[in-house]
Amino acid sequence: MGNRLSKIYTRTGDDGTTGLGDGARVSKDDARVEAYGTVDEANSAIGVVLAVPGLPTEIRDCLTAVQHDLFDLGGELCVPGMRLIDAARITELERLLDAFNDPLPPLKEFILPGGGPAAAACHLARTITRRAERRVWTLAADAPDVGPEPARYLNRLSDLLFVIARVLARAETGSEVVWQRNRGA
Repeated sequence: MGNRLSKIYTRTGDDGTTGLGDGARVSKDDARVEAYGTVDEANSAIGVVLAVPGLPTEIRDCLTAVQHDLFDLGGELCVPGMRLIDAARITELERLLDAFNDPLPPLKEFILPGGGPAAAACHLARTITRRAERRVWTLAADAPDVGPEPARYLNRLSDLLFVIARVLARAETGSEVVWQRNRGA
């Protein structure tokens, strides 16, 4: 493990740069910083879902494990060449996705992001995760040290969050809001 922070402010970033996990300094808007920063944002959004009272235990456990994964993923992106997320974690997301999705009715229409507080927060976490995936793809285009697993993980995670939002909407409000096309015509 790297250095522990004993002092939160260092003033070293006042020049518009930040330190990577390997000690290199890069611009604060570097693609790598954007990628791991957006992963951190997704992790925080999942924390908002977890803050909703009465969350089902299986969802709480799932999302807590995901938060740990996202911390690892951020670390992987922060240290060039590091590998922490592997294919087994992606397979586990797929297993969870199938388990949460199997009891749900098939989708025949698009649903609007919303529902109760937990479902709405989960939809927000899903969209931030999708943005994190895009940022990782941008980084990977120019950084050969970034393997395929981070983007794949985020892709599956956004799908999982969509399914969990559906589960939560049904638990909180009894249904999902279906998009009504041509509603004004």
